[in-house]
Amino acid sequence: MGKDLYDAYPVARQVVDEADEALQGTLKHVMFEGSQEDLTRTENAQPAILTTSIAMLRVLESERGFKVEESCKYALGHSLGEYSALVATKAVGLQDAVKLVRLRGEAMTEAVTNKATAMSALVVRPGKLEALVKAVDEIKATLPGGELAEIANVNSSFQVVISGTVRGVDHASRVLQAQKIAARAVDLPVSAPFHCSLMQSAADAMKEALKDIQFKKPTIDVISNVTARPITKIEDISDLLVRQVTGAVQWHTSIGYLRDQQNVHDYISFGPGKVLANLLRKEYPLDFVKTVTTAEDIQQWTL
Repeated sequence: MGKDLYDAYPVARQVVDEADEALQGTLKHVMFEGSQEDLTRTENAQPAILTTSIAMLRVLESERGFKVEESCKYALGHSLGEYSALVATKAVGLQDAVKLVRLRGEAMTEAVTNKATAMSALVVRPGKLEALVKAVDEIKATLPGGELAEIANVNSSFQVVISGTVRGVDHASRVLQAQKIAARAVDLPVSAPFHCSLMQSAADAMKEALKDIQFKKPTIDVISNVTARPITKIEDISDLLVRQVTGAVQWHTSIGYLRDQQNVHDYISFGPGKVLANLLRKEYPLDFVKTVTTAEDIQQWTL
């Protein structure tokens, strides 16, 4: 991951080397030479994705004169991406951020050791989003002790991810499809049930770690995953990042806030993969969405 950037641009090498140093030389090898299994372990994937995203941004800044504070009014990131948004807006340094997300990944995995857990992406039937949110709460209340199903991500009007125990998630998926609220469910290949109450011990670990971080005022407004609104106080950043570990990512509401209240219709998506860009394009086909996922994208950059 990110090897094309590392080989092509000195500033990308600086970013990757800085992150690797912060993690005591354990990141770069996994990014460039590790197995797919090692790279996708969440304690490796989280710092790798963050580092690659920031490397892309730094290359755009140095090679194309791009400036976040001049070209953008808001920054936001999905789950882990919220840390990328905070680094991009200079609210936190890269080394602190990669240490935090390495811990975040480790703590998330440890939170459910020896537990049977799952996440499932639901295709929401047209006009059924509110009904689905209500139904998941009702289903959760009926599950037997030790079983859980909660909303982890509200990604768009047509996609919601639920998280919890294997039996809880499977039951909820079946009920939602039987009620004609969800059209289908797709199990996700993840190592932990992110953004649900099973992650409480991970949230506790992050709360302790975040006590040592000195955040700064972001250069532009950053939208919080849990409130779907701009973070207005520096002292709130740590608390919001802690709440994000067990809380649902309100992505759909965040984009709705930007479009409906702030008249935002142009987006630049940084980082490996095009999942978020594709969600935006499907939901809002008339909006402008530019992706930067490879060194080639940077070479072809225009705004």
